[in-house]
Amino acid sequence: MHPLLLSLFLPSALAALVPSPGDTAIIPGWHLQSSLQVTASLSKLSQPNADTSSWHRVGSRGTVMAGLLQNSIYNETDLFYGDRLNSIDPSRFQSPWIYRSEVTLHPPPRGEHILLVTHGVTSRADLFLNGAQIASSASQQGCYGGHSYDITPHIRSGLNAILVQAYPTDYMADFGQGFADWNPYPPDNGTGVWRNVEIKHTGMVSLAPLRVLTDYNGTDMEQVTVSVRADVTNRGNGPVTGVVQGAVQSEDGSIPFSSPISLRGGESTTVSVSVAVKNPRIWWPAGWGLQPLYTVHANVTIQDQVADRANTTFGIRSVTSALSRESDISFTVNGSPFRVRGAGYAPDIFLRFDAERVRNILQYVLDMGLNTIRLEGKLEQPELYDLADRMGVMVMAGWECCDKWEGWEYNDEAGGIKWDDADYKTAEASMLHEAEQLQPHPSVLAFLVGSDYWPNDRATAIYTSALRRMDWPNPIVSSAAQRGYPSKLGPSGMKMLGPYDWVPPNYWYGSQRGAAFGFGSEQGAGVGTPELSSLRRFLPSQDLDALWKRPDAGLFHMSRSDSQFYTRSIYNAALTARYGAPSSLSDYLWKAQIMDYEATRAEFEAFAVRQSAPRPATGVIYWMLNSAWPNLHWQLFDYYLHPAGAYFGAKVGLRMEHVVYDPESHEVHLINHSLDQRGKRVVTIDRIDQQGQQISTEEVSTDTLPNTSKPIARLKTVPEMGFLRLILQDPDTKTTLSRNVYWLSATDKLDWGKSNWYTTPVTEYANFTGLSSLGSVELVTTVTMQEKSKSGLTIEVTLENRSRTPAFFVHLMLLDSVTQDEVVPVYWTDNYVTVFAEERVRVTVQVAEMSAWKVVMVGGNVKRRVIGEGK
Repeated sequence: MHPLLLSLFLPSALAALVPSPGDTAIIPGWHLQSSLQVTASLSKLSQPNADTSSWHRVGSRGTVMAGLLQNSIYNETDLFYGDRLNSIDPSRFQSPWIYRSEVTLHPPPRGEHILLVTHGVTSRADLFLNGAQIASSASQQGCYGGHSYDITPHIRSGLNAILVQAYPTDYMADFGQGFADWNPYPPDNGTGVWRNVEIKHTGMVSLAPLRVLTDYNGTDMEQVTVSVRADVTNRGNGPVTGVVQGAVQSEDGSIPFSSPISLRGGESTTVSVSVAVKNPRIWWPAGWGLQPLYTVHANVTIQDQVADRANTTFGIRSVTSALSRESDISFTVNGSPFRVRGAGYAPDIFLRFDAERVRNILQYVLDMGLNTIRLEGKLEQPELYDLADRMGVMVMAGWECCDKWEGWEYNDEAGGIKWDDADYKTAEASMLHEAEQLQPHPSVLAFLVGSDYWPNDRATAIYTSALRRMDWPNPIVSSAAQRGYPSKLGPSGMKMLGPYDWVPPNYWYGSQRGAAFGFGSEQGAGVGTPELSSLRRFLPSQDLDALWKRPDAGLFHMSRSDSQFYTRSIYNAALTARYGAPSSLSDYLWKAQIMDYEATRAEFEAFAVRQSAPRPATGVIYWMLNSAWPNLHWQLFDYYLHPAGAYFGAKVGLRMEHVVYDPESHEVHLINHSLDQRGKRVVTIDRIDQQGQQISTEEVSTDTLPNTSKPIARLKTVPEMGFLRLILQDPDTKTTLSRNVYWLSATDKLDWGKSNWYTTPVTEYANFTGLSSLGSVELVTTVTMQEKSKSGLTIEVTLENRSRTPAFFVHLMLLDSVTQDEVVPVYWTDNYVTVFAEERVRVTVQVAEMSAWKVVMVGGNVKRRVIGEGK
């Protein structure tokens, strides 16, 4: 064979993963195996060409369970059905698991370096390369422990073997990602290489990820100074001089910058370069404006040769926080009061990350009218923040509760083992890494360094020092609760007083605990019941029967069996008392959707009504947004992305301009969440009895102002049972901005004195049982396709009621005509609507492109039927 041809088949001739200084690449995949299944030493296994033919092939990142699912050792559909997750033998996860990969590298020229970069292995790991141990679990600790290891001396020409031995995670002893009482724990406790591991090639000088600061203060500025900062390190022994240079880029052009550097051998320093951006494009949360992003490219050159490079995106915006005299926190974004309307985000139970699924989740956030998600110790993958930046969703990040993360010496309630010196080092590395990763993102609102409890003084000093070291530009909050605070940070300004289980709608208009005042960091009525199409995917028949036949039954798809939330007892007692004992599963689910709708609507409406109160409601995080696996509560849409009653109750309550009824004061309030909408508005107030007869109608003309709420009318009497319809219109454009329907009764009576951390008891329930005996109604319907393109489909549905009886709580579904499944994700302008006599209600639905579809209608007193089909 010709020597040239022969060289093509030699390992040294293979293309290197990172051929040049400045190159960074993700290790593209791994072979995965339990340490119980291997007999060779780690030193031998980490040599090239070891036999891994019997191992599982997995992607670049994923926990052990994610890898086993990927290899069909387990099946998600099967595991999520009933209590089958409990059937997995836990002993196979009580020993370390090994991730092994081979990549092509070549020893770099003298003065250049190859680095192994981790971004977190859950929760402790040993690292090997070509038979040599690079790091031990003593240093590679914590699921957010990001580190760089210089592996240059161990690089071989050709194939190089990298091995990660991940130790089993103990939530009480390790800095992992626990689920507390959210759901059953994954069998592997999230063990494994859950984030990417990278190989980085640098020259003599390396460049850390870029950080960006601006002097934008929230006012109109013709010019903003952007400061680009990066840590540079001389990895050689002798002095070196060079230049850090790059550019800030946007649609308006490119602004270059440069700065000379001079470093002694082994020295690290921070380079800061400022550029002037004229007529800056300001980044806004969704609904308030656009989300323009700037890009920074930078490199460090030595003797005109690139030694390393980095880039990032950022947005120009300003975030501040303040405490009121009552010690309630409030935020501003770009100088305007930013009232958080958010919900708690849950990752996948096996920490899998699907970017398209997360995009859909964030699109649901925007569709409902939420503006923030809270990550309680589930800081996810970098792509989530990129999506949030582009979509305008604010992110409240922070550490988690209850386990090792809050194992401080004063905290007797947390189950985590108390911290030792090594733990403080792990916490510091975690904070440095996450702060560095999150720093440039305009979507980040704040970081909570504690959750249920505040960090002790030593941990607080470490956290705040790390955040300052990384030029953190956003508020730092001591915890999510009022229990206490470190002197270095002061009160959190947030309350965490519940509820987490069902409370009636008027709870939120009270003046105690989780009612609408101040900032509620996690609270809700514990609702989020999936519809039957989803329930059948994960509940066997006996569990479906238990939902309505055994109201106090423990349910595996609620919370852990040792949790307060293992049953639906409180919820079910209220459902039966308020709407009547369920006569069937379908009757139970219909009443559950009504309960869920009114519960979520009331919470968000109350916080909107009181945004301009003497003690304002400054923000709320609904508990929760979504679930880590198929669940029966704590979600605004289900695991399969089907929106139900909770979703549409929230969507009504979160409308940008809205009109709201306060069941305690009997006042009608005009809400405006916008920054720019003002002018004349007309509100029509219709009182309608249970039979559909109009009792009274009133029209109120008023003015609206941005970011405010105000009372505009008061009901003199409230019927024992009836309806209230509120319609908000812009008289100039003749546009209906909001339509809101309430079913009214004597309000529920609460026993505030017997409140606990998860609920407030009800001593007397509202009576809506008459809704089950409404006469049958046949609506006149029209369904037309408004638009069909490669980007999607828009369908309009018109519901007309020509009878006297209200058509109550009518649910519309869009099905795929081929599979007969409900389409997701799906974006209805409204759903679960009530249509009154001689009224015509129009709604639209948008979905991605599909070949054939049909619209199905069903309601409490409306028969299920197909009302439209198309292709």
